[in-house]
Amino acid sequence: MSENGAPQRRFRNRQDAGRMLAERLAEYAGREDVLVLALPRGGVPVGLELSRALEAPLDVFLVRKLGLPGQEELAMGAIASGGARVLNDDLVATLGLSSEVIDAVAEREQVELERRERVYRGDRPAPEVRDRTVILVDDGLATGSSMRAAVEAVRQRHPRRIVVAVPAAPRQTCDELRQQVDELVVLRTPHPFYAVGAWYEDFSEVSDDEVRAMLAGEEGPVLEGDLVVPDGARAVVLFAHGSGSSRLSPRNRFVAGVLQEAGLATYLVDLLTEEEEEADRLSGHLRFDVQLLARRLGGAMETLSRDPRTGKLPLGLFGASTGAAAALVVAAERPDAVRAVVSRGGRPDLAAEALDRVRCPTLLLVGARDEVVIDLNREAMARMSAPVELEIVPDATHLFPEPGALERVAELARDWFDRYVA
Repeated sequence: MSENGAPQRRFRNRQDAGRMLAERLAEYAGREDVLVLALPRGGVPVGLELSRALEAPLDVFLVRKLGLPGQEELAMGAIASGGARVLNDDLVATLGLSSEVIDAVAEREQVELERRERVYRGDRPAPEVRDRTVILVDDGLATGSSMRAAVEAVRQRHPRRIVVAVPAAPRQTCDELRQQVDELVVLRTPHPFYAVGAWYEDFSEVSDDEVRAMLAGEEGPVLEGDLVVPDGARAVVLFAHGSGSSRLSPRNRFVAGVLQEAGLATYLVDLLTEEEEEADRLSGHLRFDVQLLARRLGGAMETLSRDPRTGKLPLGLFGASTGAAAALVVAAERPDAVRAVVSRGGRPDLAAEALDRVRCPTLLLVGARDEVVIDLNREAMARMSAPVELEIVPDATHLFPEPGALERVAELARDWFDRYVA
């Protein structure tokens, strides 16, 4: 809730939050002295959007929380690049923590901080801060100890101005931090605050590889996709394929054709690169990396949101095999964006705990002779509180090659999306 009691909208994802921050910081756009420093890992996608909008360079600034031994989620302080250390003096005094305990934790976290600096920056030197306007960015603050450590460390390098910009933070943390910086920009100060992730629809973890890609000016691998938008399209359906079932699969293209005839746009995109597909054929490990597939699917949703032909269309997801699990993970993380899900011969059970959080209508399609997958779908269905139906296609096996089977799948999917999405 806001201070006047009105509900505050959650951010769709970190990119959405970064774009909103950029609107508030428009006065810094185009200035040569501005530098955006993001706290990894969650702050980097926020900082990337901000740096693009302001036309300012982006780099990372490393901070490590000092967790209380045995209760690591409780921060007794933080360290940052350059040797700065900030302690929660009240907590240290209350618990009577010795300098030996604090130093031991700090030494361990210093090793990890230096490792991450090498991972993210490689041989590149840290950017020059002296006499520049530094905008420190994270995806949100809780206690603020990490950001205070970053501010202290940057201050030691003599910048002209320090601006802290975050999407969400509790009021008390803002009040404390405002005394330490030249400017504080916070988009949401809800009360009660709960946690940073509570104010995002999609708060999926950011990997080290993704941080490296963003710092290198990349957004991840370039994925192949085919978008078809019929005249007067009423909605768009994004296909999530499992490994070995690409956008060129005749089964997927047949279903997409039926949806297009019904006035639905379709986007068939490969969630793995050609190199990853080849590696997966040998090891089989990527096809079951549901979180990776879900992140890629989320990226495809961002592509659709930026396309003027599909940006305002309601969205449904069609998942096949392990792609169905990825579709359900995304639906759980972004309930306001995904209107409905259809799974064809899918493995919804691999969505695990995300099943409990799916809210959109979900249709599970399985062949009658695909007995193992039927059982797995029933197990997944039992965990879901969302409107969910299991449709068993008579005489069909896993890939629905039997006469009329795939046609039935396409008809059921079309009717489901017509009912809940279009």
